[in-house]
Amino acid sequence: MTLYLDTSVIVKLYIQEADSDRIASEVADADAVCSSVLAYPEACAAFEQRRRAKSVSAQSAKAAKLAFDADWSSWAAVGVDDQLIRQSARLAEQFGLRGADAVHLASFERLLANAPDEDVRFICADERLSKAAGSLG
Repeated sequence: MTLYLDTSVIVKLYIQEADSDRIASEVADADAVCSSVLAYPEACAAFEQRRRAKSVSAQSAKAAKLAFDADWSSWAAVGVDDQLIRQSARLAEQFGLRGADAVHLASFERLLANAPDEDVRFICADERLSKAAGSLG
């Protein structure tokens, strides 16, 4: 099974939040993990934002970033090109999504198109985005 993770779920892998243990278990059971290249700067920004908000210590934020960085190199990253950006805009309109969520959805859609016979799952923490992804696969 291949798991597509959006940024909200990636952050939960490295900073303990609700559902962190369940997500870590799903990732451990996956054959492959995938996300959009957009997830890398988004996750790093989220770690830093939590540090600035003092919801995690500077040490915890740094550890999260280092662990994420180490894992990122073994994940598959869906690149962003003009076609994906235009599809993101269409999906944003169709499902009422924010821009970054639409990029994740278009990336998942591309992954599904390139792996039609594989078990590919999308996990995120946003109900609207999850419902939209469910309608694709």
